[in-house]
Amino acid sequence: MKIALINPNTNADTTMRMVRIAAPHFAGQIDGLTAGFGSTLITTEDALDTARKAVLALQPQLEGYQAVVVSAFGDPGQEALAKALSMPVVGIAQAAMGEASTVASRFCVVTTTPGLVARIAQRASELGHGSAFAGTWITPGDPVALTADPDRLLAALHDATVAALSDDPAIEAVIIGGGPLAEAAKALAAQVPVPIVQPIPAALRLVQLSLSTQDLHT
Repeated sequence: MKIALINPNTNADTTMRMVRIAAPHFAGQIDGLTAGFGSTLITTEDALDTARKAVLALQPQLEGYQAVVVSAFGDPGQEALAKALSMPVVGIAQAAMGEASTVASRFCVVTTTPGLVARIAQRASELGHGSAFAGTWITPGDPVALTADPDRLLAALHDATVAALSDDPAIEAVIIGGGPLAEAAKALAAQVPVPIVQPIPAALRLVQLSLSTQDLHT
């Protein structure tokens, strides 16, 4: 059993880090595939649209896999790939929001990219979570510089999470929105009083469930 984890940005180091985060949550082989063009970090709607094209361009490389994870929080290309392929194709926003909705009646996203706030809200609505979605809280500063400094990133995500819980006490779970934020999301889980939903592990759990359901119907 092997699955492909697609990094829709062009940073191969990020791909390797995301595969390492994913590995404990899947018994089989996980191969990381990196977008061949686009941005090293997706921070704008234009970059997300380009990432969709880059993800779809990887389709010829997906032969022989049993499932695919699209590991950027906007799920670029996930729905198109799911229609084109006869295997489960899971996006990390899809998985994280689905998991958050099972543990919380109200959840939010905390992330580093102000330019994607509207797309995150759009994705929540598309997935049927509009009524449970409390909004997106953003860390201050430049997303690229912040993502490059793990200690600053963790502190900023912590502060934004605390702000979200203070602003809206009804929030019962927080999603750390972004594949490159996976390591920080894992560390943050022990620091706040509500569940932190980590998108990559959530995606692997959804893959396992999808594969099990597929087996039951074959």
